[in-house]
Amino acid sequence: MNHSLNEQLMARKAAATPRGVGVMGTFFADRADNAELWDVEGRRFIDFAGGIAVMNSGHGHPKVIAAIEAQLKKFTHTCYQVVPYESYIALAEKLNALTPGSHAKKTALFSTGAEAVENAIKIARSYTRRSGVIAFGGAFHGRSLFAVSLTGKVMPYKAGFGPFPPEIYHAPFPCHCANLAEVKKAVHGLFKADIEPSRVAAIIFEPVQGEGGFNVIQAEAVKWLRELCDEHGIVLIADEIQTGFGRTGKLFAMEHFGVMPDLMTIAKSLAGGVPLSAVTGKAEIMDAPAPGGLGGTYAGNPLAIAAAHAIIDVMRDERLPERGATLGAQLKAMLESMRQEVPQIADVRGLGAMMAVEFNQPGSGEPDADFTKKVQAEALKRNLILLTCGVNANVVRFLFPLTIQQPVFDEAVAILRESLLAARA
Repeated sequence: MNHSLNEQLMARKAAATPRGVGVMGTFFADRADNAELWDVEGRRFIDFAGGIAVMNSGHGHPKVIAAIEAQLKKFTHTCYQVVPYESYIALAEKLNALTPGSHAKKTALFSTGAEAVENAIKIARSYTRRSGVIAFGGAFHGRSLFAVSLTGKVMPYKAGFGPFPPEIYHAPFPCHCANLAEVKKAVHGLFKADIEPSRVAAIIFEPVQGEGGFNVIQAEAVKWLRELCDEHGIVLIADEIQTGFGRTGKLFAMEHFGVMPDLMTIAKSLAGGVPLSAVTGKAEIMDAPAPGGLGGTYAGNPLAIAAAHAIIDVMRDERLPERGATLGAQLKAMLESMRQEVPQIADVRGLGAMMAVEFNQPGSGEPDADFTKKVQAEALKRNLILLTCGVNANVVRFLFPLTIQQPVFDEAVAILRESLLAARA
């Protein structure tokens, strides 16, 4: 019996790689261009996953490719901590200027989002000389052991990996699913029952929860968190790994709230698919760790830095945050228009192009993970790649490149509409 190339690769994958690395697709990428992807058998897909929010500037943007190629001809690695290079400093200067707030800032570069999160916690602990950390239910901060401990979702991220580091606490996330009064009560309950505020080093939150279901934090909650941290000398960390670089209609989501965090973590679309992350924050806090306390062999890879410089230019020159806001509004309007035809649609929410739709069972209002899987499967049959999310696995999120051509976007929206109707049938 002859097997297709994709089937052959799936068999090799099962034999050579562990099941713990979960894979959605049963097909394998051969090439990609902007918002389109072709598999090894030549089939074309429209990519509304973007490598999980990594490809905001599209696959293979020519300016990004040119920047990487130019750096490739110079050198690929020296380890910045051994022999430094100017491009690292220049990128730090740009991030210091671009992130919200006019206060003095400094930036350290790393490789992954989880690394950025863990180093932000290290910096906060070093600065405050405290150990406690508060995060939120539904949060996702990475898969390394400390980062996954901050993550507020057990399956599949935390199951079987404990015990976890001590002095990490979770409160309900202040969004559409928990009002601010409840959150305040829970946090003050932590202060009474678990840890006094004078031992809390940091509070970390996502302005829009990614894996948690694209839950947008309440504006009043951001102000309250700032006030709470100021009152108790706690470092406020905004995790902008998924929300950053144009996804929400601004370069950074915190620009929507008018509140300055002490530290920000940045990754994903920062370097267009080349591993790079950053912690940017108040200079006096960033300077707390002693020399050697921060870094990593690959931290601030020169190829990734070259890509990041190009992407910053592309974001500005092509006005990608504004374009994302326009496309997000178009997508939201289509989804809202289908509420009567598809009664499973319980909510359409997000900021800018960081848009999602939540599905519940009509009548009972219970989360409908099965219907969500059907929508994803029907879309994939029609060659549209979608991702699900949410604590109850009942949310479809949309992470298309902000550079997507309007005809391709319109085609994808039409496929999504067909898929919703097919899943309902």
